[in-house]
Amino acid sequence: MLTTKERIVDILGVVLLWLMMVWDDIKDILKTVVVTFVTFFIITTFFFKPIMVNGTSMNPTILHGSIGFSSVVHKNIAGIHRFDIVVVRLDQKNEDLIKRVIGLPGETVTYQNDQLYINGEAIEESFLDEKYVKQEKEKNGNGKFTNDFSITLGEDEYFCMGDNRIVSADSRIYGPFKSNKIKSIGVFIIFPFNRIGITNQ
Repeated sequence: MLTTKERIVDILGVVLLWLMMVWDDIKDILKTVVVTFVTFFIITTFFFKPIMVNGTSMNPTILHGSIGFSSVVHKNIAGIHRFDIVVVRLDQKNEDLIKRVIGLPGETVTYQNDQLYINGEAIEESFLDEKYVKQEKEKNGNGKFTNDFSITLGEDEYFCMGDNRIVSADSRIYGPFKSNKIKSIGVFIIFPFNRIGITNQ
């Protein structure tokens, strides 16, 4: 009768024999995993950043629960422009935000009576849904979609806000963002299916 030690040795022997038989398959699986991981890392770092929208700060432009991709390469090639939709890294909360660029470096951004002014010049925000704005203003106690404020941006500072101004936590709370915190530009929605497509302006 085999002792416990002998049984363990036999089991280890069988396992070792099995590993030797399937070692080529294991190597192939490991190669596939490593290549997949490296490819995913390269794509999401230098080309397209996957996103999942959590919250209503970009309503009705981009809805809560939306899934898609944002272009890293577009930011690196074309740069950052006013009214671009961007993915911003918020270090304070270790999370990404989806917002819209309103003010560019060196500009004075002012909102007065729901009107945007850049360096004193009135700028239209045609991307805002008029019906939605009217609806939300009626719900808001002070009847404004964007509360009055004014800020002058420094070098390499971008002022970003959500399209749903009443609920959005953005540069009005966290302050302007440096360009290195803006990780990508534009959003290609893949879910929900009825909203598939590119969203930027």
